[in-house]
Amino acid sequence: MRSWPLTLRGTGALVVALGCLIAAPMLGLEELVWFAVLLIAAVLWGAVTQFGLRRRLDATRQVVPALPAVGEEARVRVHATVHGSLPVPPGQWRDRLPRSLAGDARGVFPALRPGSGSRTIELRYGVRPRVRGIHRLGRLQVTSTDPFGLVRRSQAAGEATDVVVTPELVDVPALAAMAVQTGGALPAATSRLGQGADNLIPRGWAPGDSMRRIHWRATAHRDELMVRQEEQEAAPEATVVIDLDAARWPARASAPGGDRGFEAAVSACLSITTRLAREGFAVSVVDAHGTPLAERIDPEEHSGLGDLAFLLATVAPTGTGGGLHRLAERFTGGLTGPVILLAGSLDLSDAAPLATIAPHSTLPILLTAAPESGALPAVRARGWRAAALTGAEPLATVWQELERRAAASESAATEGESA
Repeated sequence: MRSWPLTLRGTGALVVALGCLIAAPMLGLEELVWFAVLLIAAVLWGAVTQFGLRRRLDATRQVVPALPAVGEEARVRVHATVHGSLPVPPGQWRDRLPRSLAGDARGVFPALRPGSGSRTIELRYGVRPRVRGIHRLGRLQVTSTDPFGLVRRSQAAGEATDVVVTPELVDVPALAAMAVQTGGALPAATSRLGQGADNLIPRGWAPGDSMRRIHWRATAHRDELMVRQEEQEAAPEATVVIDLDAARWPARASAPGGDRGFEAAVSACLSITTRLAREGFAVSVVDAHGTPLAERIDPEEHSGLGDLAFLLATVAPTGTGGGLHRLAERFTGGLTGPVILLAGSLDLSDAAPLATIAPHSTLPILLTAAPESGALPAVRARGWRAAALTGAEPLATVWQELERRAAASESAATEGESA
């Protein structure tokens, strides 16, 4: 629907001109007619300058960073290109923002002098995402008026731009302190053949081996050329599990930002995975059924964190339930590293399947959005470091609570041994 093309001044000029045309014969004043004609001519001239001249406007956007997180300020650069050689009067510009993006996307569109070809100007503004997901910026709206301020023209430029907003990234404290407080230790790296450590294993010389790698003592001992082959330290493994069973989350969690507890779990998934990768873990992110949600994130390849953030931007609860009961099958082998479980609702019946997982992890941590009364003490008694993550408190606060509980448990155990 097109807006009224006249400004308040232009509308007033037409009203005055009409009044003069009506009053002129009644008052016998010919001057009122000429005055009315002058006003109408001015309005028509303004309409010609705004709508009679061909002027095409395009717009493209660049968002920095390309994947902004919730709460992180992003800078938007709009490149507006005017096609045509005629001058462009000054006006106002406004970029359409969804409610999920907070910002002031408006300003003064500068006047452009006559020139040949296309002319491009850059418009800038900042936005702060409130909700993860895919949001649309635009279209750009440019409104200009004629030199007399009688006629305005509002023109849409370019297409809308999709912006992917990732979950909030929280700085989580190191896991090593919690492991020490609970009397355990995070898994040490295991060794396998390759390059990297100082532990050397001699092997037979092969074409292409450098002479500088010859192990002379082993060569003299075996009476054949031997070269040094170093051991490589393999990154310890960790697993982050996010429960996506729809039965454990409210129906409103299906939309990004709909449920505070689910949003807290998604943010925790990205934040804890980032912390584990920075501490040198190879992190697997799976759902409660054990299905991988992303490629394993190696500590040296942090690009995988960007892929995970992109995936979590639109993740929603799915599935038919029963995931926690099947999750135990994934950890029936030997000892693994930290296991961080992010669950929706949790009741007493979940304590039994979770009890089979805790002995296989050096650091089992459970964060649940909606624990039933008595559920948290039940899983704690079975070896889990557990707390409620409802979204009412920041993740950092909940994490500190886990650390305090771990320290209290270690202190109680020490006093018991002393007694």
